[in-house]
Formats: sequence, C-alpha cells, structure tokens
Amino acid sequence: MATLRTAARKITQKSPNDVVVLAAVRSPVTRAFKGGFKDAFPEDILGPVMAESVRRANVQPADVNDVLIGNVLAELGFAKTGRMALNHYGFPNSTTFHTVNRQCSSSLQAITHLAHAIIVGQIDVGLGGGVESMSRNYGSRGVPQDVSPHLRNSPVKDARDCLMPMGMTSENVAERYGIGREAQDAFALESHRRAEHARESGHFAKEIVPVTVRVKNEETGEESESLVAKDDGIRSGLTLEKLKSLKPVFKDTGGSTAGNSSQISDGAAATILARRSWADDRGLKPLGRFIGTQVAGCAPDEMGISPVFAIPALFKYAGIELKDVDFFELNEAFASQSLYCIQKLGLDMEKVNPNGGAIAIGHPTGATGARQTATLFNELQSNDKEVGVISMCASTGLGVASLYIRE
Repeated sequence: MATLRTAARKITQKSPNDVVVLAAVRSPVTRAFKGGFKDAFPEDILGPVMAESVRRANVQPADVNDVLIGNVLAELGFAKTGRMALNHYGFPNSTTFHTVNRQCSSSLQAITHLAHAIIVGQIDVGLGGGVESMSRNYGSRGVPQDVSPHLRNSPVKDARDCLMPMGMTSENVAERYGIGREAQDAFALESHRRAEHARESGHFAKEIVPVTVRVKNEETGEESESLVAKDDGIRSGLTLEKLKSLKPVFKDTGGSTAGNSSQISDGAAATILARRSWADDRGLKPLGRFIGTQVAGCAPDEMGISPVFAIPALFKYAGIELKDVDFFELNEAFASQSLYCIQKLGLDMEKVNPNGGAIAIGHPTGATGARQTATLFNELQSNDKEVGVISMCASTGLGVASLYIRE
C-alpha cells in the first residue's frame, strides 16, 4: 500500500471509535427512458442493493440501526416508499429510515451524516446510500416550477441563478476559464474508453448488484421480468468524430453536448458503515475507513467549479497533500467543469476516474456519491492502493469532497 507522509499518519492510526466501511455496492446504472430500468420504480432498484450490502458486510438486517438514502426527485422525497422497500426486503421495524437531498451529492451526504451519527455515539451501524429513477421522476422536477415570484425576480443575481439550467453553468465555466470544445470531446471519449474497459473486463461486476425488474414491451404493452446486470449507458466504439458531430444543447455557439455531459440515468447504491469496536467484536474485516467530508460553496452560475474549493478544504481538514491521494472519483457533471477542476487543482489524469465517470457511466443524481464510493473501493482493492477522494459539484453552487482510507 501507499505510505502517507508523517504529518498525515494520524489518519491511518486505528481507533475503536473509527467509522469503518463494511460494504459498498451499487446497481447497474442505466439510461433514463431507454435503459434497463426505464420501467422500474426507484424502490425496486434500491431494495435489492440494500439487501446485498448487508449480505456482503456479513451482518444481519436487524444490526442496522438507521438507514439514510439520498434522493433528489421522487415524490415526498422518497420517505414513504423508501421505508416500504426497507421492510419489503427484510429489514425489521427497529431499523429506522430517512432521506436527504443535497442534489448531486445526496448519497455522499447520506454516508457523511451516518458517519457523524456513529462518531457521536447515536448508532453503531448504518446504511447510507442513494437512488434515482430519472426515467420516472425527472420531468419538471429538475427545475422547480412553484417558485415565489419575489425570489424568481430577486434583485440578487446569485438568488436568481439558483434556477439556472445546469447546462448553462457548464457553458459559463467553459467561456470564463477557456475550456474548448475539442478538449471537452476528448475528455468524454476517454471517459467512455475507460468505462468500457472496466465493464468488459469484468472489473465493474465486482461492485455491481444485478437487479431483476419488470419491463414493458412498448409495442404490445406486455410486462416481463428482466435481469439488469451491466451499465448500459457506456458507448462501445465511440469515436471523436461522432462526438464532434453532435450539436451544442444549451447554447448555439456553446461546447456542451449530449456526448460530453453527464447522462440522465437510473440507479442505486448502498454503503454499510459501523463503529470499529462493533465490527471488531464480531470479527468483521472492514474495506476501509471514512475519514471525513468537507463542503464548500461558489457562485450558482458556475456551480461546476465547486470541487476546487471543497477538495483543498478536505486536504486541510485531514492533514494530507495532493501527493498522498492514490485515486480521485470526480463526478463528471460536464466535461467543461471536470477539466477546469483537474487543471486548477493540478490533478494527475491517470489518478482521476480510472474507470470513467458520469459522462460514460451515467449520473442518477441521488445515488452518484454512493456509486462513486463503491467504484473507489473496487479500484483501491484492485490496485492495492490506500487513499481515495470522492468529490462532485452540485446545483446552486455546492462542492462536496470526502476522504476514505482502504484497510
């Protein structure tokens, strides 16, 4: 494993009160409206993933004290149907349930909140994750319609900009920081190349829970069962010429296209967290340890640059430096903002999204942070590495970054 410098060695020292990760899994991520989960309800995607996370952690459903699921778009914040799924898939009534919405970082925030609950002694074991069916719930819920006219017409630009379409924020970043169309397309192509290799080599299979769902035949209306076992948004055989041929989506003279932006997707992910002393008492071997999370804000009209503030804040909090990190899972909301963050922070492209990111895999908003967690631990394990950072931007100008240590 990598050896951290002396100043940061304290974060690798084990304590009975550490928050350890016992399992991190995800469903396949599929294309919204077209992919394997297009007819599925979010609870039908999440349920099997929660059940499998407990099995892989080698704990019982009754051991889980509390469940916190990130979700952005579902009705009533997924609070009721999520609890239904929990009960349906074998968790007892004593295992409580709630949800959180920090938009694209919702499931990473769910993991963080449960880690804090363990640290302060509120619980010993938690399940943190996320789910999104953008097929079922995207529509107008991507941008609120029922908004106070007073705020919609606010004299404060940043307030008005909270409703700016995400694609326009991407164009702002590209224009302000000189990220050209050619670079964006090349970045997208590499994301797909890496993700296709991870899928076809079987690497992703180690973190994926196959999910059986009902699908409807569009011509006959008949329903049947289908096992979804692989990500289906990754484009095999994609070329730079194909990407160059796509028209800008958000601005006629812009550079953000359907090919170099994150996909709207369906999927779920779950992570089992526990107090180290609880895990040790039961002879359980953790995957790793949750160190901490930092959140930072920026202007809403360039929300994609927020990781450039969140990641340095995380380094300062944890006492580490850029050179200490083995891999970064940086959500690819858009190629424009991904490239700016990588350049501004001086990240090594070989360490960033070695298996592709949301441009290729997809971005089921409520689930992405926990999906990245599963992908990160898979990569650290496969390469016998130790230190990983997850980060993403979120709508309205929020950046989130979390640090994990593999054991």
